[in-house]
Amino acid sequence: MTATTDGSTGAALPPRAAAATDTDITTPAAAGVEEAARRAVQRATDFLLARQDAEGWWKGDLETNVTMDAEDLMLRQFLGILDEKTAEAAARFIRGEQREDGTWATFYGGPGDLSTTIEAYVALRLAGDEPDAPHLRRASAWIREQGGVAASRVFTRIWLALFGWWKWEDLPELPPELIYLPRWFPLNIYDFGCWARQTIVPLTIVSAKRPVRPAPFPLDELHVDPDHPNPVKPLAPAASWDGAFERLDKALHALRRVVPRRLRKAAMNTAARWIIERQENDGCWGGIQPPAVYSIIALYLLGYDLQHPVMREGLASLDRFAVWREDGARMIEACQSPVWDTCLATIALVDAGLPADHPQLVKAADWMLGEQVVRPGDWAVRRPGLPPGGWAFEFHNDNYPDIDDTAEVVLALRRVTHHDPERVDRAIERGVRWNLGMQSKNGAWGAFDVDNTSPLPNKLPFCDFGEVIDPPSADVTAHVVEMLAVEGLAHDPRTRRGVKWLLAEQEPDGSWFGRWGVNYIYGTGSVVPALVAAGIPAEHPAIRRAVAWLESVQNDDGGWGEDLRSYKYAEEWRGRGASTASQTAWALMALLAAGERDSEAVERGIRWLADTQKEDGSWDEPYFTGTGFPWDFSINYHLYRQVFPLTALGRYVHGEPFAGGKGS
Repeated sequence: MTATTDGSTGAALPPRAAAATDTDITTPAAAGVEEAARRAVQRATDFLLARQDAEGWWKGDLETNVTMDAEDLMLRQFLGILDEKTAEAAARFIRGEQREDGTWATFYGGPGDLSTTIEAYVALRLAGDEPDAPHLRRASAWIREQGGVAASRVFTRIWLALFGWWKWEDLPELPPELIYLPRWFPLNIYDFGCWARQTIVPLTIVSAKRPVRPAPFPLDELHVDPDHPNPVKPLAPAASWDGAFERLDKALHALRRVVPRRLRKAAMNTAARWIIERQENDGCWGGIQPPAVYSIIALYLLGYDLQHPVMREGLASLDRFAVWREDGARMIEACQSPVWDTCLATIALVDAGLPADHPQLVKAADWMLGEQVVRPGDWAVRRPGLPPGGWAFEFHNDNYPDIDDTAEVVLALRRVTHHDPERVDRAIERGVRWNLGMQSKNGAWGAFDVDNTSPLPNKLPFCDFGEVIDPPSADVTAHVVEMLAVEGLAHDPRTRRGVKWLLAEQEPDGSWFGRWGVNYIYGTGSVVPALVAAGIPAEHPAIRRAVAWLESVQNDDGGWGEDLRSYKYAEEWRGRGASTASQTAWALMALLAAGERDSEAVERGIRWLADTQKEDGSWDEPYFTGTGFPWDFSINYHLYRQVFPLTALGRYVHGEPFAGGKGS
């Protein structure tokens, strides 16, 4: 490892020749590129088919970082249910993720992250590791060098406050009366993105209660000055947003002392009802781990015992996020992605040439049809008259279907020859109607909500980690536009508004920003096929600029890659990184859609995919190419390395995908 532009000890800025594997791809394949691609398609198809669940779905592991595992242990410690087996299995995984310098990163090859390292350190202490052990000494020394606990994010300090390792009064105030703010009022809960909303509501209860469980050990070694762990910082200028909200936080701290007890109790009970009403059938909240963790803590503080059905099912749902590995390590998924993985796998298999009536594709379609959300959720706050019909990302998440999944499920269902075409048509009609109804006023689409664009939530002192709003993005908008085009709505005024927005969002260099995938390669790989499907000719200047950009960032090994640092240091890292299977596939999907099948860039990319494929038909991809929050929270979708290369290879071999809708 060498120093980077951000001063970390992650991977240095990669040369164009960087490769993701040790495969020598300069050796010509035994046959031509097309024959190599056909063989790769067959192997990848067999690999993917063999991994379908008997119920019809696919799901790869969703790998994030060790804060999921650390917070799971801290939750169990707080509730008094941490057992030795769980602690040791989690510790085994956490230790295995530590870097040589003693830190933990948030993505593969990334720089050490202070908050992640603090939480990992605490978790290992809970599992029994001694502070003078070499691996923990390295970690604590690095933590102090970075400013100690005082420099960590708010969420980390909340976890420490639960055990008295940090003072509640030194945290931003989050009053439960927030639940009463009307929907038109700034900073009401619906101004936050759905993931933030589900986290903030239970945390208002935790903030009001300020619980402290006896700490099993001190953490003085994580402070720069243990006698003064939180040095006073001067307030930002009052005329600035930061200064205004810092002063608001001081006022809320003062208000805490005078809020009538009955009002506070009523607010907490209202927040509790809000939480319980949003618990899913499987016991989780929103299908994601963080809101579930905080909801369980909040309800526990309000007197719900661990045998209460809500609590019992909530804890059971968290156990289902655990992935047990062969070495006995236990990794916690932040979320599970069966709907997303299944629709992408279906698209890949059909585009790779699997017959549209193949029994496994029909089974996948049956499962997806059964997952359609047919009741209103929080999205209906801003679209009260819109009939439901979307799909969520997870196994159970009826409150928060998402626009991206809905678009891709429709594209997948339209590719399958189903034995009940009328059922498919009805489901697609509901999905299309819902997606159209979720269009934001600027003509684009966000992931979960309409016009979730208030700048105020990001200014709160509490919100110092990740995105807390859900504005429209190029990748989601592109997937919706592509779906609408396939459904015969390319010339619909709503589709054209989306196309116009996408054209306006193109970066000067020809790329598009990727909100939910890394990064400009993902954005460009999503937008170009959508624009072409919607009737933008391959000769259009926007398409030509995109092609030129993709060709300019192709690695010397023939693949494409982009490091997550492009979210923070775009000028140095945009489109640059070690070649990966998924990112190479995204670039190829764009180039193929733009009519570049016979170009040298496509030939080199196809050859890279064929030559780096493993014998079993899979690809290795340790790099994180998925995005939860740009830079702050990154994802390695273990199925991305399969479905996207197969899609790209299939489109190279068989041509562009089916582009007609009902009746085509």
